[in-house]
Amino acid sequence: MTLFQCILMGFLIVCAVSVSFSKNLLNSILIYMSYSLIMSILWVCLESPDLAITEAAVGAGVTSILFFATLKKIQAIRIEKEKQQEEGSQSE
Repeated sequence: MTLFQCILMGFLIVCAVSVSFSKNLLNSILIYMSYSLIMSILWVCLESPDLAITEAAVGAGVTSILFFATLKKIQAIRIEKEKQQEEGSQSE
């Protein structure tokens, strides 16, 4: 295993742990997208381009779009922005 692959594996572990501890749903989705992109790069390094394309398309693409659409439907994005604005106005 090369140094580059070891670094990618480290980033993969960091992404997995940070998704678990993230309280903001939008940040969790963005970290999940990063996880999928790193995983697709690892698949390319392991000489499996078909899995890499599938991981990039499904993991980072379609699934993330569905998560964003779900957050918009349940209005979670707007609620989080309102909470941040309230916290900002209280600190001033």
